[in-house]
Amino acid sequence: YRALRTALSQVPAPLRSRFRGFGDGGADWIAEVTGLDPEAAALAAQRLYSEPGIWSGSETEKAGFLAALQAQGISGREGGRFLTLSFGASKAGQMAEIAARYSTPFVVALGDAPNDREMLEQADQAFIIANPHRRPMPPLDGEETGRIQRIAAAGPKGWNLALRQVISDFGI
Repeated sequence: YRALRTALSQVPAPLRSRFRGFGDGGADWIAEVTGLDPEAAALAAQRLYSEPGIWSGSETEKAGFLAALQAQGISGREGGRFLTLSFGASKAGQMAEIAARYSTPFVVALGDAPNDREMLEQADQAFIIANPHRRPMPPLDGEETGRIQRIAAAGPKGWNLALRQVISDFGI
């Protein structure tokens, strides 16, 4: 995390000023932008690897910001509300790593933002949960066969509906 924050400090100031990460805002700000209670926000502020934050500049500026970070080995992925910076790990890669620990797992993935795309497309069964904070995700590979399905409800209700459907459809 320190290496990531150091890399951020090396981004040209006009671009850097457009990104406010958890490390910039502190627990009170994190509580405000996430809706977490103060205790949970303080825990969220204790970062080890990634830096979620809010981008406030143009798309052109964001491309320059991400290019400056990419030159230092850092990638940015758009999530439900945040642009998250990391040294390249993805949800799809982490999912594959966990699945590899088990013999012939049936992998279910749920997601609601662009940073979930690869994970959803790699799962055996996946659900796109509605996200009122951003435009709907574009069609994904696997939707036409039903391997990826959309759930109209957002947040915990959507996640609950998706998991109930998995339990029902696959007799788990």
